[in-house]
Amino acid sequence: MRFDLFYEMVMPDFLGRSDASAFQDCIAEVRLADSLGFNGAWFVEHHFSKNYSHLSKPDLLIAALSQCTQNLRLGLGVIPLPYHHVIHVAERIATLDILSKGRLEVGLGRGFSPQEYRVFGRDMQDSRALVEESLAILKLSFKNKPFQFDGRFYRFPEIEILPHGVQTPHPPLWGAAVSPQSFHLTGARGLHLLVGPFKPWFMVKHDIAQYRLSAPPQAEIGLTVGVVCLPDARRARELAGRALVWFYKELYKTVLPVLEKLYPGYEHYAELGRFRELIKHGANLTLLETFAMVVVGDAKTCIRALQKYEAHGVTRILCAFGAGALPSEIVRESLHYFSQEVLPEFK
Repeated sequence: MRFDLFYEMVMPDFLGRSDASAFQDCIAEVRLADSLGFNGAWFVEHHFSKNYSHLSKPDLLIAALSQCTQNLRLGLGVIPLPYHHVIHVAERIATLDILSKGRLEVGLGRGFSPQEYRVFGRDMQDSRALVEESLAILKLSFKNKPFQFDGRFYRFPEIEILPHGVQTPHPPLWGAAVSPQSFHLTGARGLHLLVGPFKPWFMVKHDIAQYRLSAPPQAEIGLTVGVVCLPDARRARELAGRALVWFYKELYKTVLPVLEKLYPGYEHYAELGRFRELIKHGANLTLLETFAMVVVGDAKTCIRALQKYEAHGVTRILCAFGAGALPSEIVRESLHYFSQEVLPEFK
């Protein structure tokens, strides 16, 4: 199991930082992780999500990071395909692959914000069909030769996507999944799996099993979790009690309408009632730990928690250190400690 960083670029008021300082902190942390033996770093794309996420152009951030890191894989996590013309997506992927010298990873998804769909002029009911058509065009573009397309949403004569990327046949492609049906579809599309921080582990275990039924044998599974790992377990919990709980409260303000639609597929799980309470009445650290949505404590505690994911086939952990809601000096402290005490246990 390998370990990546994960960034939403959150902006809690209690940190009192500007957008500019948040980006500089992110760059410094990623450069540090590059020197400490982490595998990669992933960057979301959200729009109009004040406080929760100020990262609307992750491709530009990856372009900058590609020039000041040497080893880390750099991931778009994820491109909401319905919001973007697929030809622009193909061109950006190829360019970033060149700039990163073949270190790019590409996550693809539908997006889940009704506001984003309205602003970008797309109908949410078309989202799955748009993803299917966009994915078909991307796969044609990776062949590095002219092609044409005549579909429902996109029609164009023979074109060739330029420049050509570095990785053969293309950068690793990952699919974001939230609903039980989307896990099966992600596997059937032949994509690696990205699981966001939305749902408790008892749901995710079920979803991973569904994904494996349709996925290629060597497919990877990436799981996003909030992490605060420090030598003093009590201090780690105190810090996480503010930072991670704040993050999940902001997260659920955004995704609650989506999660409510998922409940019928999980009614046979006894824990569902407690999870509903978590969402409706606000998260707390004990509940987040009970549902294995965060990893908090000293190295021994964190290793035990992470081994649970590994035992169920997770191959990549996307670590949201402090979920972006801790001062950068504490994040860097946690990165150092994690790299020294946790990473060696999974090599």
